Amino acid sequence: MKHLFSLPWRRPAVSVGLAESKAATGFVALAQDGRAHWTGRSYAALAREGFMKNPVAYRAVRLICEAAAAVPLLLYEGDEERSGHPALALLAQPNGRMAGADFLEALYGHLLLSGNAYVEAVSLGEEVRELHLLRPDRVTLKEGRDGWPEAYDYRVGNHVRRIAADDGRLLHLKLFHPLDDHLGFPPLAAAQMALDLSNAAATWNKALLDNSARPSGALVYQPKEGGNLSADQYDRLKSELDEGYSGPTRAGRPLLLEGGLDWKAMGLSPKDMDFVEAKNGAARDIALAFGVPPMLIGIPGDNTYANYQEANRALYRLTVLPLIGRTAAALSGWLSGRFGEALRLAPDLDQVAGLSAERSEVWARLKDAAFLTDEEKRQAVGY
Repeated sequence: MKHLFSLPWRRPAVSVGLAESKAATGFVALAQDGRAHWTGRSYAALAREGFMKNPVAYRAVRLICEAAAAVPLLLYEGDEERSGHPALALLAQPNGRMAGADFLEALYGHLLLSGNAYVEAVSLGEEVRELHLLRPDRVTLKEGRDGWPEAYDYRVGNHVRRIAADDGRLLHLKLFHPLDDHLGFPPLAAAQMALDLSNAAATWNKALLDNSARPSGALVYQPKEGGNLSADQYDRLKSELDEGYSGPTRAGRPLLLEGGLDWKAMGLSPKDMDFVEAKNGAARDIALAFGVPPMLIGIPGDNTYANYQEANRALYRLTVLPLIGRTAAALSGWLSGRFGEALRLAPDLDQVAGLSAERSEVWARLKDAAFLTDEEKRQAVGY
């Protein structure tokens, strides 16, 4: 087989255009725009680039949503627990397509990815029969002249349905947004740079595996007798380089250089860029934005059993329970207006598996508290 680059390097006396003369100067350097390109902050962009493409964001969202949806809700009217109330039956089966856990998991997912969640009540007469979630990217808030929400437009394809903001049919839950009076700020948007860094590192590594033999650098032509490459010689050089040294099947093939050619490496190697640590750092930032301890989603660190227990407890105390609490408070006020009575929803902490050890300690302390009456002990544990 012919050696690569065994070409007649002496340049023939031909005239070349602007493109050919640029290609035959003997040194080729490539430069790119140094600006970073970031993912948009819309619900669709964050859902696609985060939940659907990034395993860290996917696991963090699923971990929070599934844990929060698995916590049972208790209903109180005043200080009295109500076990057979229609509101509990409605939350247990919000509609014909979703069970209660599915409904709450999707609601929490909308909050984490959009910062907003919309619940619409469907009534028959005065009785609330079903609850439905509206996808956040399909809902548009319309402000009145006074700056307060006047209506919500729900768009599916070319069909638009308007829901008045003051008729009580729609509940809008949102996370705090410092720069928006009416819409919430999603946690994933705060980790947007880390998300794009993690996705870009994964894409780069995949491209490296697919085309690991394509050199990153420049071929410098410095013949002893002087002269430059002709346009034909340059095209042939580029063609043989692409055909002989690109693709996974040609990985590791050495370059055979002759005729005044020299290879100048350009760019940083994966070791220099330390992609593993960069990916782990980006993953930690994504987990931090969601409030998930990094070890719970497989990020290397102090992964001991004791630390894992503490991390699991921290997840519930610092992330899951506050999310349930704010959602339960919003649903309580909304359902109170729909049912015409003062209702209060609260999580059943005795049924939270992640807090079982903590609850056992509370029960043990109360058992030994002789200065408390049985009624006071019941109130201390939420009964």
